[in-house]
Amino acid sequence: MAMDLITYATSIGLTFKNPDLLEEALTHRSFLNENKSAKSHNERLEFLGDAVLELAVTRFLYDKFPNSPEGDLTAYRAALVNTFSLCAIAEKLGMNDMLLLSKGEKRDTGRARQIILADAFEALLGAIYLDRGYDAAESFVAMHLYPKIDEVLLHKSYQDAKSRFQEMAQDEEGITPKYKTLSEKGPDHARTFTVGVFLGEKEVARGEGKSKQEAEQAAAKTALDKKGW
Repeated sequence: MAMDLITYATSIGLTFKNPDLLEEALTHRSFLNENKSAKSHNERLEFLGDAVLELAVTRFLYDKFPNSPEGDLTAYRAALVNTFSLCAIAEKLGMNDMLLLSKGEKRDTGRARQIILADAFEALLGAIYLDRGYDAAESFVAMHLYPKIDEVLLHKSYQDAKSRFQEMAQDEEGITPKYKTLSEKGPDHARTFTVGVFLGEKEVARGEGKSKQEAEQAAAKTALDKKGW
């Protein structure tokens, strides 16, 4: 493993008994296509880290809001762990500079990179969990994610973006938004969907996600920002 990755781990407050796990967490599938000596990519760690993240955040919200119903807790959790949120944390941690990507993926700095960064953050959690156990992984989540709940509540970002955009579009322009899938790419187990949201015949915004539903939410959120709603 390269020394700069070990230095990087130290810089974000981590040490690894098995440093190969960190390298795997930062290795995107595309990197293997151009580097045959690479051992493995991070999708299995992402799968594991996603589960660790969900449990940690669920318990945090359960304890913090003892009187909130299940529906509210679900909305808060979705706002905390969505692609935008996890990507922002990954960028703050400097993961963008440490990712092992193909030359093509390195050039992409748009929504696709946001998804890669969010996935890498989950993979990092999976690596911490395997290397140090649940408590260490949960502590990492507590440090970097739990404080964001105040911002979520302040800006009401837990509200469903599609529902809010539909409400505002009907109130302001008398039109019900429509969503259209513009493209699908990637292997079946790791698809990326691009969806456009339209008011009448006019495309207002686009969004990408790992499911059509996530892409629609991303498109609605961007549309709200563009409209100033």
